[in-house]
Amino acid sequence: MRVLMTSWEYPPHIVGGLGAHVGALAPALARLGVEVHVVTPLRTDSPAYEVVEGVHVHRIASPGPAASYGAFYDQVRQANAILAEACLALRGEVGGFDLLHNHDWLTYFAAREAKHAGHLPLVATIHATERGRGHGNLASTEARSINDTEWWLVYEAWRVICCANYMAGEVRDYFEAPADKLDVIPNGVDPHLFSYLDGVDLSAFRATYARPDEKLVLFVGRIVREKGAEVLVRSAPKVLAEMPNTRFVIAGRGPELEALRQLVHEMSLQHHVNLVGFIDDASRDRLYVTADCAVFPSLYEPFGIVALEAMAAHTPVVASEVGGLQEVVRHAETGITIYPNDPDSCAWGILHTLRHPEWARLRAQNAYRAILERYNWDAIARETLAVYERVIAERARTDW
Repeated sequence: MRVLMTSWEYPPHIVGGLGAHVGALAPALARLGVEVHVVTPLRTDSPAYEVVEGVHVHRIASPGPAASYGAFYDQVRQANAILAEACLALRGEVGGFDLLHNHDWLTYFAAREAKHAGHLPLVATIHATERGRGHGNLASTEARSINDTEWWLVYEAWRVICCANYMAGEVRDYFEAPADKLDVIPNGVDPHLFSYLDGVDLSAFRATYARPDEKLVLFVGRIVREKGAEVLVRSAPKVLAEMPNTRFVIAGRGPELEALRQLVHEMSLQHHVNLVGFIDDASRDRLYVTADCAVFPSLYEPFGIVALEAMAAHTPVVASEVGGLQEVVRHAETGITIYPNDPDSCAWGILHTLRHPEWARLRAQNAYRAILERYNWDAIARETLAVYERVIAERARTDW
C-alpha cells in the first residue's frame, strides 16, 4: 500500500499536537509495511527529501508563516498551490498512490487537487476546529474562511478520523457530517519515551528549576489562551497559601507569553513562577520526570498529547474536564480533573495531588497502564491501517 500524506507540520518542524501526531503516526504505519510519502512545507534547514524511519519525507519550499494573523489564510493558500504541484509531480514519479491522507485544513487545498487529479480516496484527520477554538464563535473574516475550509475538507473526505469522541461531536455539529462517516482513533505517545532516563541522577538538573525542598508543578504547552496557563498562574496564590514551598514551571512559547509574564509580575509571583519559554526535548523530558505534578488547565482541548507525555513519564496529572482531555484523564483513576477556567478548582487539584503522593502514585500507575493498552502509536497505526483498507476496498467497488 502506498499512501500520500499531507501535513503543514512534520519533524523537526513541530508547532503543536499536529506535528507530533503526524511525526509519530507515519513511522508507525511504515513499520506495518505501508509506503508513506509525506508532503509538507520546508520550514527548517532539513533536507528537501529524506527517508526517516521508513517514511519518505518531501519538504517543499513555500511561503513562510505570515507576519500578521490576518494574512495567514492567504499565505496558506499560496503555499498550498506549490504543495499541490509537488503532490502531482510525486504521483508521477512513484507510480501513483492508493490513498491520500490529509491532516487538518492547512493542507486541504493541496490535498483536494491531488484527490481529483488522481481520483484518490481522501482520508482526513481533524485535529481541532476553528469554531471550537473560538468557543463556538467565528469572530473574524479569517476565522470564517478557515471554518468554511474545514467544512469542505470534511465534505471531500471519504472518511474522517477524529482523535476523540468529543471531536467527533464537533465535526457532526459544525459540519453536518453523518456519524457513519467518522472514525474515532486517539492520539498516542511512545510508552518508552522516558526510559533512557531510568536510573539517571537528575537532582542537579531539578535544582536549576526548584530547590530540593520545593514541590515542582509543571505546565508544558503553547502559551495561548485556550491552553489555560493564565488559570494556572491565578491558582498559584491559593496553592502557596497552604503549601508555600511550591515552584511553578511554565514551559512553552506563544503570543500570550508577554501578557502572562506581566500577570506574574502584577501578582508578585516572580519568586514562585518560572516562565522558561522554549525548552528542548531533553529538558522537557527531564522536567516531566522530576515534576511532582503536571497541570493542563485547558479551556479548549481536542485531545492533549502533552497529558499523555506526562502519563508516560509516570507523572501525576491534573487536567481540565474539557474536550478530549476528559476522555483520557479519568478523575481519581488516571489523574485529577478540574473545572475549566476556574483557578480555585485548579488549586484544589494541585493541592490534592501534592498532599497525597501515595494516591497520586497509584493514579500515575493506572495512567501508564492506559498508555500501554490504548494510547501507543503501534496500536493507533493498526487502527488507522484498518481505515485505509476499508476505504481502498470501497474505492475498488466504484467506477469514479
